[in-house]
Amino acid sequence: MLQIKLKLIFSLTILFCSVLSAQQEPQYSQYMYNMSTVNPAYVTNQSGLISTGLLYRRQWSGIEGAPQTANIFGNIPINEKIELSVNYVNDRIGDGIPVNNNYVNVDFAYITRLSDQLQLSYGLKAGVNNFKIDPSLSDVATDPAFSDNTSTTQLNIGAGLFMFTHNFYAGISSPNLLPSTVDINGIGVAETKTHIYGIAGYVFDFVDEVRLKPSLVVKQVLDAPLTFDISLNSLIYDKFELGVSYRYTDAFIALAGFNITQNLKIGYSYDFNISDLSGYNNGSHEIVLLYSFDLLNFSNTYSSPRFF
Repeated sequence: MLQIKLKLIFSLTILFCSVLSAQQEPQYSQYMYNMSTVNPAYVTNQSGLISTGLLYRRQWSGIEGAPQTANIFGNIPINEKIELSVNYVNDRIGDGIPVNNNYVNVDFAYITRLSDQLQLSYGLKAGVNNFKIDPSLSDVATDPAFSDNTSTTQLNIGAGLFMFTHNFYAGISSPNLLPSTVDINGIGVAETKTHIYGIAGYVFDFVDEVRLKPSLVVKQVLDAPLTFDISLNSLIYDKFELGVSYRYTDAFIALAGFNITQNLKIGYSYDFNISDLSGYNNGSHEIVLLYSFDLLNFSNTYSSPRFF
């Protein structure tokens, strides 16, 4: 009887964790610094200039076991037509029984020219997702059925289109075309659905040395309501960034960035939660560190950085 009760508690706990992670894929407020997480066709289109970054997000601060996400990424232009992106993401949720999702993905984008100004890239994503549950720190671990760490690994395939000029972009994508059910030791612990994203943005000169970029991300998860982020960012003297964003029914977001050097940038965002969880958390914090370098001295793009 005790074993049955422990298994029931474990099952309910995992179910609760699955509900908490209903966003399924990691969520970012500063997605604009690494849009390959949303669209595998995204390209920096800066030949010779390798862009790398580190991002950490602590969601719903003050709630034990709330999601925490770390992302390491790089965009690597091979030549004027081919660009690769590499992403590693660790997404953790849960306290007593931590649940870890580890994503490793490589994106391949091929760029074609539609006119003198307009270009279109085709992107493919391939990678693996590892879903791991560690009950060793929980009382559930006293049941021999759950005494060991349990994990499973699944294939991930995605695709996208990204159209852009020097001051405009639009794209459509699905980072995961393979919906699946995560099953560990005969227990269904999560179900992933196909996500479809639409993105768009436009950069224009507002006044001298100030550029504005309104942008939009629309997300549709199959069998779930449509949601979106709408943002307005400013770039001042090619050095300071300030912005605001609104995530539908979820949060207002303040964003700030600073170019420490020509190659190094730091960004921070704070989510003011407005959902039903607003009375139970202290908001979400996100920090990103970006570094670009010209490995073979091929690039001359530093003089006029692209604002997306």
